Amino acid sequence: MTFLTDFESHLPKNLRKKMEGLNSPFAIQQYLDSMPYIGEERDRSPLNVMLDNQAHCLDGGFLAALLLWRIGFRPLLIDIVPYPGEDDDHILALYQIEGRWGALAKSNYVNLGFREPVYKTLRELVMTYFEHYVAIDQKKVLRGYTRPLDASRYTHLNWAVDEKGANTLYYKHFYGRPAIPIVTKSMVERLSPVTDRNYASEILFTNLNESFGNRKDSH
Repeated sequence: MTFLTDFESHLPKNLRKKMEGLNSPFAIQQYLDSMPYIGEERDRSPLNVMLDNQAHCLDGGFLAALLLWRIGFRPLLIDIVPYPGEDDDHILALYQIEGRWGALAKSNYVNLGFREPVYKTLRELVMTYFEHYVAIDQKKVLRGYTRPLDASRYTHLNWAVDEKGANTLYYKHFYGRPAIPIVTKSMVERLSPVTDRNYASEILFTNLNESFGNRKDSH
């Protein structure tokens, strides 16, 4: 039994049927969007995300990567990062078509999700999130991104099914890797605040109770 077929074998019949329709990156993104965003401290395995029908950007991102792997893409993920203490990291599941990068993501913010595969480089892709990566104090906080992690290298952790193995992957191998900066200190000092009108558009459909700075577990 392969890593992917083992994952499928743990799903109940209704979810196996659901997964049959997740046959494109956009379909996977729509599935992620259908789940409530819950920014709790628990980081689920992809199996438990599907069973519990809830996610945040970390465990939702790894589910997206797994579902992309199932339809023929490599399960690649990057972490796009704010200045420490200003917001949550954000996880992108990557895919490439004709050499161009696209992304899937689970987010509490409508503009931090899906990207079409039209970007030549990862930096070009990441920069599309810059104006939308906004903290609750209306600051633009995106500062860098990590190199891609290929989750297929960690099948020995059984991360698709086992939550302990998933957390080992998340915290030992994924989080904490050096980030490539996208802005300099002087650029940050010149950044304009996000206007009230633009901020209102960024938080459309957002549950602000689950946002960094408002959640009980955030600083």
